[in-house]
Amino acid sequence: MERVDCVVVGAGVIGLAIAREMALQGRETILLERESAFGTISSARNSEVIHAGIYYPKDSLKAKLCVEGNRLLYEYCRSHQVATRPYGKLIVASDETQMNDLQAIFYKAQNNGVPEIKMISEREAKTLEPNLKCFAAILSSSTGIVDSHGFMLSLLGGFEDAGGMVAYQSPLIGARPIGQNARNGFELEIGGPDGMQLQTKFLINCAGMSAPAIAQKIEDLNPDQIPKAYFAKGNYFSLSGKSPFTHLIYPIPEPGGLGVHLTLDMGGQAKFGPDVEWLEIDEEDQIDYTVNPKRGDGFYEAVRRYWPGLKDNALQPDYSGVRAKIVPPNTPAGDFCFNSPQDHGLQGLYNLYGFESPGLTSSLAIANHLEGLIKSSL
Repeated sequence: MERVDCVVVGAGVIGLAIAREMALQGRETILLERESAFGTISSARNSEVIHAGIYYPKDSLKAKLCVEGNRLLYEYCRSHQVATRPYGKLIVASDETQMNDLQAIFYKAQNNGVPEIKMISEREAKTLEPNLKCFAAILSSSTGIVDSHGFMLSLLGGFEDAGGMVAYQSPLIGARPIGQNARNGFELEIGGPDGMQLQTKFLINCAGMSAPAIAQKIEDLNPDQIPKAYFAKGNYFSLSGKSPFTHLIYPIPEPGGLGVHLTLDMGGQAKFGPDVEWLEIDEEDQIDYTVNPKRGDGFYEAVRRYWPGLKDNALQPDYSGVRAKIVPPNTPAGDFCFNSPQDHGLQGLYNLYGFESPGLTSSLAIANHLEGLIKSSL
């Protein structure tokens, strides 16, 4: 039976970043992906925003890895010719009643070490964006957009150049520890057209929304260590014609997400979203990505708080994505969770849970952090 140093499950942006890092560290690495291509699920259904690290609690993994990931991502894209657009972002208080919330966001950003951020007045905001309605705003100049497909393609190239191999249409069927507490690694059962068995020293589960389901396939893993998956769908609506804004525009955040915001794509086209639609499903395969046009009614109301000039019938249903949550509705947002051997006792096993936004921005920092966890356990 073939044996490798490392198997990574899930070829989204985080899986690609981790697999590349494992290969660059000299480990013989295989990346398993159940789909026929990389980055086709959550990594292909998001806003492509390079976040600054503004919203997250001080000392949380999201805060630390987003701030570091923002810097690493811009550096990587510059050196690897991946397109970015540093549009900048305005977080707006629509009226005076939201000023306390806006101030709290600003102080949180300062505590997180977010660079290039300042509070600006209504006059300053309207100088930047004449169509904007606001009482005051936060300007985040390090927020931007990345060509996420180009970024993932570059990560894949780096992984393969370092000797890594991707196996598409290769779902993980099961994993069995070899020896007590997996001291000799894992034996994997891999499905698909070219199903096979494989042994590995390190098993890294970064399958996004499916990470809890993948973890349930690992023998001897304590079920108490596996969180329940929750699915929060985010719908997007596009705006035809020229964008009225040159910055990304964000309202004060709402429970479960960052509010219906305006983002720009690489070509400067505007779209709005995502909203938060909790799905009453148990697994990823039950997701319906169709955007219900009726949800647009809520978009008009939300957007007009900061852009009163939005005309009726200007928005069209576009696409949707689903956030990989491990906390239920009406609870504070969860942090990134690295479930490692010191948590569950199985050597060489790392399960990554709840890696929703800012996962894209943080991906390179996530890979570095995981490498640090591995080295500290050796």
